[in-house]
Amino acid sequence: MLLIYCPYCEEERSELEFRGAGDAHIARPTNIADISDAEFEAFFFLRDNPKGLIFERWRHINGCGRFFNAARDTVSDKFKMTYEAGQSKPDLDAAATVTAPVETYEATESDAK
Repeated sequence: MLLIYCPYCEEERSELEFRGAGDAHIARPTNIADISDAEFEAFFFLRDNPKGLIFERWRHINGCGRFFNAARDTVSDKFKMTYEAGQSKPDLDAAATVTAPVETYEATESDAK
């Protein structure tokens, strides 16, 4: 099970509480009535499916109900970071750091006994 960090609730929750909502940071046409059918198709239906880091919109359906953005690695399916909707797309170096609190465990000599 994946744990996803909601930047509004400020906690990690089960993936079952969230729904993906497609690509984030898409340039929307300024006047939708003036675009051609091919441009309409490209905007609404055609998306890249790259291998590696992508930026997506997510919604915390069974929590606060709000949309947020996430940087996720499609190879490992791990979330690199999440951030509030409306914020600018972070640079890739910043996305390499997880913003959610991560618990770590360090073994000690007493654990070996």
